[in-house]
Amino acid sequence: MRWAGPAPGPRRGEVGPAPAHLTAHSQVAERLTRADVGIVPPVSLTDRALTLVPEPLRSVLLKRREIVKFLMVGGFCFAITVVINYALKLTVLSAKPVTALTIATVISGVISYILNREWSFRTRGGRRRHHEASLFFLFSAIAVGLTDVPLLLSRYVFELRTPMVSRPVQEIADFLFGIILGTLVGMLFRLWSFRRWVFPEENVRPGRQNALYPHVAASGQEQDIASR
Repeated sequence: MRWAGPAPGPRRGEVGPAPAHLTAHSQVAERLTRADVGIVPPVSLTDRALTLVPEPLRSVLLKRREIVKFLMVGGFCFAITVVINYALKLTVLSAKPVTALTIATVISGVISYILNREWSFRTRGGRRRHHEASLFFLFSAIAVGLTDVPLLLSRYVFELRTPMVSRPVQEIADFLFGIILGTLVGMLFRLWSFRRWVFPEENVRPGRQNALYPHVAASGQEQDIASR
């Protein structure tokens, strides 16, 4: 059999196909260094952070960036809720723990709206700004009520409060029912309601990358169409 020589590689100036073993980590790293239409395409903070997550979880999270961003915002707002809640409960609202938690949740809810609109769901929309904001705060108010339910049950149904129980037991119960369980219930409700009602349509607002680099986005869309 006659040997025909090595298989021809890509022509000069062309980029060959990515190796089959290329992982999600190296794909993101490649985007950091590979130039496309004369510039280096930007890589989001989320993609950079997810390169630190081990496989196979990384691949799953890369496909769920929106939920990952929402959870990151939720974690940040959770920290704000904890700080404000205890700052109030240990000072001016020591006798009104539910009021302290409500105020903390409202403040973190405002911050949540800004971060979710401009980051988590920045390409979603479909409603006018005032309508969107009204629905956001309506569902956030419902979420506040849902957040308070576990704490109300702990304090006034299970009676996990002084003098029925000791002060340490009361504080542990407040944290578990009010901060942990209440925040989890409120966060799940927000995720569902925001995607279903507040930001119902996908890809109706250009992402920051597309706004700053429209020729990169157009090139990517052409490549997607060509690959179909």
